[in-house]
Amino acid sequence: MVDKDGRPVLDSDGNQKIGYLEKTCPKLTRRDHGSWYYSVELPPGPDGKRRPRAKQGGYRTKKDAATQAEKVWKLAEGGVDVLSNETVADHLHRWFAKRVDLKKSTRKGYEDYIDRIFIPYLGAIKLLSLRTRHIQAMFEKLWADNEVHAANHVKAHQALAAERAAHAAWKDSMERPRPKELRQAWEDAKAALKEARAQPWHVTGPGTQGNMLNTLSGALEDAVKEKLIAENWTKHVVLPKYLRPKPLVWTPARIEAWRQTGEKPGKVMVWMPEQTGEFLDAVAEHRLYPMLHLMVFRGLRRGEAVGLPWAETDLAQGTVHIGEQLVASSYDVWEDTPKSESGERTIKLDSETRKLLELWRERQDKERADWEANAKTWKHTGLVFTWEDGGAYHPEYLSQVFMRLMKKLGLPPVRLHDLRHCAATLSLAAGLQMKAIQTLLGHSSYSLTADTYTSVLPQFEEAQAEAPLALVPRKSPARRDVAQEPKVKPDVPTEGEGDVPTEDAA
Repeated sequence: MVDKDGRPVLDSDGNQKIGYLEKTCPKLTRRDHGSWYYSVELPPGPDGKRRPRAKQGGYRTKKDAATQAEKVWKLAEGGVDVLSNETVADHLHRWFAKRVDLKKSTRKGYEDYIDRIFIPYLGAIKLLSLRTRHIQAMFEKLWADNEVHAANHVKAHQALAAERAAHAAWKDSMERPRPKELRQAWEDAKAALKEARAQPWHVTGPGTQGNMLNTLSGALEDAVKEKLIAENWTKHVVLPKYLRPKPLVWTPARIEAWRQTGEKPGKVMVWMPEQTGEFLDAVAEHRLYPMLHLMVFRGLRRGEAVGLPWAETDLAQGTVHIGEQLVASSYDVWEDTPKSESGERTIKLDSETRKLLELWRERQDKERADWEANAKTWKHTGLVFTWEDGGAYHPEYLSQVFMRLMKKLGLPPVRLHDLRHCAATLSLAAGLQMKAIQTLLGHSSYSLTADTYTSVLPQFEEAQAEAPLALVPRKSPARRDVAQEPKVKPDVPTEGEGDVPTEDAA
């Protein structure tokens, strides 16, 4: 502070006092000097007591500060806590802690989004200062990372091909001892592969981005309800459109293209009945055959199959009740309810699956008797499908076994989960209505089932295409052999033909 003559004003310790010059600042007329602040007296709090004033500076002009002051006043009038210093990270942690209603698998997904994406990009921003542009910028950074990760994925595949080629060259060499340069080339290729695989390669697709936005939207909606912010800023964020992949059938043409290129024509593939039968015939002696048969024809998820209890399996009535499943995340496995309320369902067994389960129960009873006869502890899990000691299967083990069996047989690739699609398309081709298939699979909505299974077996599509023809009476065949063109003598000879008669004219 200075006095009217410009001399510094000192405190009792001899130090210059510090204070706001405001309109008395001698440099106030300079456009590049200082900034404007606002100070707003807020409405009384819920207890009727006076609240501290809302202050904020750094505005270039008086008009800017006044405009912001008006916004702050309106927010405070609407009940928003404009004095809150809570950051986005603080609110996300607090919101997540009270979401005790979430399934364990859902909680793990939310926690991953919060720790890996939201907090690094948005966590330091004050919740009151968060806007749509911040969230949009976060996703734009994800898109940029996706391009880099996709390129890294391609490089890793190329490095793997190079490593395999180098190894084959060394292994197939007829020289003894094998040339050192071939060995060194293989070692270099292995090192390059290790380096390529160390680079980030995970691509966050449109479906996952949508889940991320929904998660963040839930947290901000909670902040709106708590009057911490006035608006859910996720509502105007633009993301790539997500199209749910629809099942495609492995037709002969698609199989031939796959054998030539190694590329799948779609993310979700379904076997033809012939391929399904070939698979089941080949694995009929495998321990997991009854489980795989159940999944193929009755559409159980892998977690529902490995978590199926005998208590919910009524072989006398030929039904199984799906009310729980085993969920896996890495090595962690836990029991949980099905994915949705409609996921809990009772399924009628076909006669063959029913007979297989009866034989399986006899086998399991014998294994338990043998195990206990050898003074070993049988694990009383109460599950239908178990190891020889009664222990539960890890869901991921089932996927690994299925992949090995499929590759060994040389069948076109499908995922274990795609056996559900096999069950749906087979049922649809057999004449079941879409509503019955929704119930069979435990889908949450009819539209989900109908939208997913617009692609069905080719022979069923052909029958649908031919059906309308039978409804229209015709006096003459509608088909014509397009290979035979009508031959009519032209009125004027074409160039080069002269007066040579046509075949019909002759």
